[in-house]
Amino acid sequence: MRVAEKPLSAYPWYLRPFLWNQRRRYGQALKTALLWARSPLVFMAVTLLYGALDRRASPLSPVLRSLVTVRVSQLNWCRFCIDLNSMTLAARAGSMRKADQLTAWRDSDAFTDADHAALEYTEAMTCSDCNVTDESMAVLRRHFDDDAIVELTGLVTGAARWQSC
Repeated sequence: MRVAEKPLSAYPWYLRPFLWNQRRRYGQALKTALLWARSPLVFMAVTLLYGALDRRASPLSPVLRSLVTVRVSQLNWCRFCIDLNSMTLAARAGSMRKADQLTAWRDSDAFTDADHAALEYTEAMTCSDCNVTDESMAVLRRHFDDDAIVELTGLVTGAARWQSC
């Protein structure tokens, strides 16, 4: 992180429980949370966005949401985020198979056609040398309705923004 860290006691009282919970759960407050918490309004907005995208009623399955988040972490070279999000993916998927094979998802039989469509879209949105094409949108629409595509878009962009490592 290129912004100086502050001690937890320097953050607003209403953010400290969230940061303390991270210390309890992960052994430290996450650097991205400490960065966003420097601007409490932004922190709260990002937290609400992430909570909305990762809710039970999402049109995207929990496994797919985690799969996309791990892939964004890989594309952004955030090792900590890869580890953290891979553990969530493994818990949701019931094994490490998808997490272990994600870098070679195109050649793996661990992923469904819907996974392939979502991962293709994720990479097109995340990589600066890629574009979302009409063809990729047509493939995506075979598996997801417009509401799910909006949520997938929010998840990809939200994951990229939250991972400020």
